[in-house]
Amino acid sequence: MSSPTYVKQLSYRPDIDGLRAFAVLAVIGYHFFPKYVRGGFVGVDIFFVISGFLIGGILHNSLSDGTFSFWEFYARRIRRIFPALILVMAAALVFGWFALLPDDYQNLGKHTLGGAGFVSNLILWRESGYFDVAMARKPLMHLWSLGIEEQFYIVLPLFLWGLSRKGMRPLTFLLLFFFVSLTANLAVYKRHPVFDFYAPLTRFWELLAGSALALMPRSPLFTRKALALDAFLGRLCFNSPPENDGRVLRDCLSFLGILILSASVLTMGVARFPGKNAVWPVLGAACVIIAGFCGTGQAGGWINRRLLAWKPLVAIGLISYPLYLWHWPLMSYAKIIYGETPHRDFRVALIFLAFVLASLTYVCLERPIRFGISARNAKTAALILVMLMSFAGGGGGGVL
Repeated sequence: MSSPTYVKQLSYRPDIDGLRAFAVLAVIGYHFFPKYVRGGFVGVDIFFVISGFLIGGILHNSLSDGTFSFWEFYARRIRRIFPALILVMAAALVFGWFALLPDDYQNLGKHTLGGAGFVSNLILWRESGYFDVAMARKPLMHLWSLGIEEQFYIVLPLFLWGLSRKGMRPLTFLLLFFFVSLTANLAVYKRHPVFDFYAPLTRFWELLAGSALALMPRSPLFTRKALALDAFLGRLCFNSPPENDGRVLRDCLSFLGILILSASVLTMGVARFPGKNAVWPVLGAACVIIAGFCGTGQAGGWINRRLLAWKPLVAIGLISYPLYLWHWPLMSYAKIIYGETPHRDFRVALIFLAFVLASLTYVCLERPIRFGISARNAKTAALILVMLMSFAGGGGGGVL
């Protein structure tokens, strides 16, 4: 594939934010209305693929042009992740002081410490399963997914940097370790479902799938196969096939991807997940992402252009990270205080409140720290955020 096409797929794609919106709305739907959104928990798997795609592209691009810096990479991650996370953990601790019994508050302190250290997945692995009823009494339970992502962010830069130093093909080894992790997932999900859900080894394949997608556009083999498949689909669907630039393939992939994702969100059961069932949301997310860049044309698939790039969805995607952070503590505390699942109208009000808090967090905290700080002050900002995160974790540890 030509260089300009690769640059385009690394540039901002509004459909990716739309896909983020789909993912976070699925998770919220599952937590607030599980009867109707049975498989909404797969939104986390979609997030994993998106994260792997974006981080893989950033790393490969900077390594290829010789601008990669470990410090710059992690400083950007800190400015992206820490501000909203510190705020939500602090708010959960303050509210928990008034709302929780001593034992529950002590447990919250442990989870705050785990969230600050990005090891929540390992703590929850030792306690119980994600779908356990007791999880409703853990306001920071949802930070397990950040643990998986941050552990991946530690491994992937080192891995790709090492491959680049040796002059090796990163895509080959990403696919190799993708299959190792996927095989581990499929091997243990029946006998050790909690381990399968929380362990990095059995979850990294979802992020690796996204990272591999980010590197595919530079593969001549990928381009040739994509155009060959596009030509076949064009002959199959049209009397007069359109230009062989990947357009038909992109449209087909976008429709197939959103169909798989929608079916997963509405019908997926919690039994034996992730296991083989997680392949479906990962496949659906991969189809949608590929539909944004395969072939030689400049436009993404129809779903990417018309649905996922729709401005209201993009707006939700922009606040998806703080929205994910806020929604579960609100629901968890409501269940703790009421002793049961709140009334439907109250749950709707909580969702509205989550949107308000997420919007304020994004506008007043996240954007100024991510984009309003000069390069000269970026290191100072990152160090301050690390100290604040340590303080938040220390506050949780002080509860123990």
